[in-house]
Amino acid sequence: MTAPFTTLADMRRILADLPGPDAAARRAATARNGQLTKPPGALGCLEDLAFWYAEWRGEAHPVMAAPQIIVFAGNHGVTAQGVSAFPAEVTAQMVANFAAGGAAINQVAKLFGATLDVVPLDLTRPTADFTSGPAMTEDEVIAALNAGWQAIDLKSDLLVVGEMGIGNTTAAAALAAAAFGGAGADWAGRGTGVDDAGLGRKAAAIDAGLAANPAAKNDPLQALRCLGGRELAAMAGAVLAARQHGIPVILDGFICTAAVAMLEAARPGALDHCVAGHLSAEGAHAELLARIGKEPLLSLGLRLGEGSGAAVAIGILQAALACHSGMATFAEAGVADG
Repeated sequence: MTAPFTTLADMRRILADLPGPDAAARRAATARNGQLTKPPGALGCLEDLAFWYAEWRGEAHPVMAAPQIIVFAGNHGVTAQGVSAFPAEVTAQMVANFAAGGAAINQVAKLFGATLDVVPLDLTRPTADFTSGPAMTEDEVIAALNAGWQAIDLKSDLLVVGEMGIGNTTAAAALAAAAFGGAGADWAGRGTGVDDAGLGRKAAAIDAGLAANPAAKNDPLQALRCLGGRELAAMAGAVLAARQHGIPVILDGFICTAAVAMLEAARPGALDHCVAGHLSAEGAHAELLARIGKEPLLSLGLRLGEGSGAAVAIGILQAALACHSGMATFAEAGVADG
């Protein structure tokens, strides 16, 4: 599926004209909810989750049958600044582990019946070190956005995007700083487990990146080019494609959220078809979720990436839809509704 953009200017035009939810489907889902054999509001957030899914799928009695998880992988030149506890070659090694079925995301995908696709992006060619200039050219970021757009399966009815990329918590924190303000120390976290010295190097690299890339300030799409990475851009491209094709999205942790937050910062409401799967243990994730107006479904102390936290949240959505579409109404069950 070819993406309908070849420049960042094209991306801006797409963001300016996004399809919205199906209001009639939401009204019908809400009406059905009022007839189910339970007290009003008794299922709490599960009810809201079912309404959200119904309006983005355009179905009053939705059933989720084909969730897709996509893990994008990329390498980052900023690792030259000593920002990670692991070497860059781990990215390719983990991609091989995904292919062999040995990673956490493989197990969770299997548990919830999700298709898992892994998309490595030029692993032998890291992005440029953004402390001395843009991480990517416009052609490179467009290629990565296209890779994300093309990776979604139009037969899927839910999307989770995850990532693998040594150095990408630094890139994600730099994106957050560019879009929402603050210094490197405000957004940098321990990522793969760096010590205090490593954390200081991350903060310094982010500050250097902001100084070296003035085009990233107040322009989220330029931030994605100048400070992001191929896998971050691909996640944004996939989430935008999901919006165009009526596929709801569960967002993963800090890195995923930072990547797609560039869409929301560029066009408020761009992530209305998304819910936050979980609150990760990466320190700035809570602040980032607050900036894009998302409440996490789960808070389990996860910080693995790979889409793992969002994948676990698939089970919450499955429960919400099973209750909404599977429960009997008072009339069907012969129960007095008061």
